[in-house]
Amino acid sequence: MLDIQEIRKHPQKVQENFNRRGAVYSVEKILLLDKEKLAIQAALQELRHEKNLLSKQVAERKKQGMGTESLITSIRTFGEKQESLEWALRLKTEQLQEILEQLPNLLDEDIGKTDQVLYQWKERQHFAFPPENHMELCRRNRLVDYETAGRLMGGGYWIYRGAGARLEWALLNFCLEANQRAGYEMLMLPPVAKEACGFGAGQFPKFAHEVFRLQDRELFLIPTAETILVNLHRDQMLREEELPLKYTAYTPCFRRETGKRADERGIIRGHQFNKVELVQIVSEEQSEEAFGQILSQAETLMRQLGLHYRVVKLGAAECSYGMARTYDIQVWLPAEQIYKEVSSVSNARAFQARRTNTRYKDGDGKIHFIHMVNGSGLATSRLFAAIVEQNQNQDGSIRIPEALVPWMGADVLR
Repeated sequence: MLDIQEIRKHPQKVQENFNRRGAVYSVEKILLLDKEKLAIQAALQELRHEKNLLSKQVAERKKQGMGTESLITSIRTFGEKQESLEWALRLKTEQLQEILEQLPNLLDEDIGKTDQVLYQWKERQHFAFPPENHMELCRRNRLVDYETAGRLMGGGYWIYRGAGARLEWALLNFCLEANQRAGYEMLMLPPVAKEACGFGAGQFPKFAHEVFRLQDRELFLIPTAETILVNLHRDQMLREEELPLKYTAYTPCFRRETGKRADERGIIRGHQFNKVELVQIVSEEQSEEAFGQILSQAETLMRQLGLHYRVVKLGAAECSYGMARTYDIQVWLPAEQIYKEVSSVSNARAFQARRTNTRYKDGDGKIHFIHMVNGSGLATSRLFAAIVEQNQNQDGSIRIPEALVPWMGADVLR
């Protein structure tokens, strides 16, 4: 959530930021509403002051045995005006708060209009045969059962079977173990959260319609472990020496949105998928370093799996709503001739901390909102598809990355 003080001090900068995102918000209207609220607040304070003075005069007159009826009548009139102003202040405060809760985060100054490919790792594979897509390869090797999932759950779901289930489980174990070795504490989270968690993460109210809700409960199925991880310390005052806090968690993720395009078939985009998340809770001074660390950790996983990928700095229009910057790690799918995101590494700065009221006290006793940085480490369903496509052989078999062999017990799927 944005600080109203920032909007007051730098209205042009904030408006330009909204314009860069393509967000239709008027700083002028926000400040007008804020001005009206402050005017009512000032009038209310003045009225309370005058009412207190009258009350003191009533007390003095009573001591002196003098009449107080006219003063008491004035106090009653002031009381009626006070009630009216308090109601108006509540209304203006609610209106302003509702707008502030919908505003996107401020982008970092270096975020451009369009996406920028920063670099890539490893060359694309050159096959001596036409590569098959992951759906065909998964059917051939009985790794994924789309048909049974369609009959039992409907579209947007799949069932991992046999070696496919082992491969998915191997990916999850590989990511979690590597993240823990890198200093991240592993958490096992329920896949549900309260409404306040969605708000704190910046997913509500803007994306509230995209989640699955539990019937008759103030709970929803989480779209990512980030939803819970950034709320772990809500309403807490941390000490600067406690920071950074580093967390990793695997959860199933649930989203109403599902694939509609040809390049989103199979296990690329579904209602439920698996993902390992990385989150750092840090001081403002640690913010940039934390972003680099999470990006580096996600890339380390990709390189250990031997997958060709590229890193893309997202432009203003594509940068996540609650984030100041986002870099995507995109893996190559050779059959589709397309890159797909397997990790979005983002810095929310203090945006999520304001919504969760998570603060820290520095060595001088000053209080600050903490910074939150997150990234996928990694989204395994798309990794699965990339491993299958990038490592396919002409006979339809699939080479297993060396890093996963300990969990698979084999280096080739036939």
